[in-house]
Amino acid sequence: MEGNLTKGPILKTLTKLAIPIMASSFLGTLYNITDMAWIGQLGSKAVAGVGVGGMYIWLSQGLASMSRMGGQVQVAQYIGRGDWEEAHGYAQAAVQLSLLTGLAFSAMCVIFLHPLVGFFKLTDPEALDAAFSYTRVACGLLVFSFLTLTLTGLYTAQGDSKTPFVANLIGLAINMILDPVLILGLGPFPKLGAVGAAIATVTAQFIVMGIMVLGVVFRKNENVLKGIHLYAKIPSKYLKGICKIGIPTALQGMAYCAISMVLTRMVSAYGAAAVAVQRVGGQIESVSWNTADGFAAALNAFIGQNYGAGKMDRVKKGYRASLWTVGVWGFLITLAFVLLPGPIAKIFFYEPEAISIAVGYLIIIGFCEGFMCEELMTVGALSGLGRTRLCSVISITFTSARIPLAILLGGCMGLTGIWWAFSSTSIAKGIIFVLTFFYITRETKNSAVR
Repeated sequence: MEGNLTKGPILKTLTKLAIPIMASSFLGTLYNITDMAWIGQLGSKAVAGVGVGGMYIWLSQGLASMSRMGGQVQVAQYIGRGDWEEAHGYAQAAVQLSLLTGLAFSAMCVIFLHPLVGFFKLTDPEALDAAFSYTRVACGLLVFSFLTLTLTGLYTAQGDSKTPFVANLIGLAINMILDPVLILGLGPFPKLGAVGAAIATVTAQFIVMGIMVLGVVFRKNENVLKGIHLYAKIPSKYLKGICKIGIPTALQGMAYCAISMVLTRMVSAYGAAAVAVQRVGGQIESVSWNTADGFAAALNAFIGQNYGAGKMDRVKKGYRASLWTVGVWGFLITLAFVLLPGPIAKIFFYEPEAISIAVGYLIIIGFCEGFMCEELMTVGALSGLGRTRLCSVISITFTSARIPLAILLGGCMGLTGIWWAFSSTSIAKGIIFVLTFFYITRETKNSAVR
């Protein structure tokens, strides 16, 4: 089967799969940075408003990871065992579940728009208007994003990372064209501001989803997605199998976002510029975490197939190769943030106050980038072994510690203390996750991890 990850040179096999996924993740980073760069020309108030809507998009990705991770791990493991029929069943169930949860989340955002935006207690009218308009459109049509994420995971589980990359590349090109046209109103187009950013993003997501669907329909290669029926009843065994793997991952992602929402509310006490820096800073950081997350997706499929085939030696060697690769990337990002915070901040901000806050944020957060990359990569590895519950417990425990730590350090150091709460917990999680993987796999050879 094309995309068989249980044979061949380990580093070459893993790298061949990882590069398109990392490139796709980097394209996702460019999506976000492109939006924020153009919105930044509207001022920090508009950025803060869009950042609020972005929090709910982030929350949705946690929920979307239930069907994506559950489907990807199960499909990869059954492919590794040579059971194509079961792999197809899990793929169909994952897409159906993704569609249902995407529609439900979109409806919730539209129905409860005002209380959701009101949670952040924005007081500036311009920031509030941007938050309402962006959230209504971007979150109201999130179903396309849900399906795109799940289809990407199912392609990856089969060892095909090129199709999602091509789809995301085309989507990025469209997004980059539409952003200035719709946000700033170039040529005959009216200036739509935050709404324009939302329309550009949703349009790109729809096109990416469409390309991956067409890839299933028209390509002759064997694909577990061929012949799926969206309106068929989901068999309970597939639903349980996906939820067993996917729910801990979803809880982890949604808890992480919910904690960040609480922290954003704390940051809002320091003004709209501080909120804008936190949200844009997160997008700048995505240069590291999106890339690490992309490598984690490749490692997840690699480990899933080899674990299913009982080849634990390949699992360990693949993890060690990934550990070094991702670690080097994180170290380079640390150098960039710590040594060049001013030039980076000036790309996204124009007001002196916002630039000053952003410089402090980048320096402090910069110290944790390598550790954060190792954390994300290891979560992908452990999830490939089916240990998503363990990942959830570790992540939620240490991420939750940010709240009391931010209260303590914020009381002593102000906004800087909150930034240190983010950075120190990321460092701790990176160390603990790596040690956990080595502990779990320490005595295994070619047997399953219990």
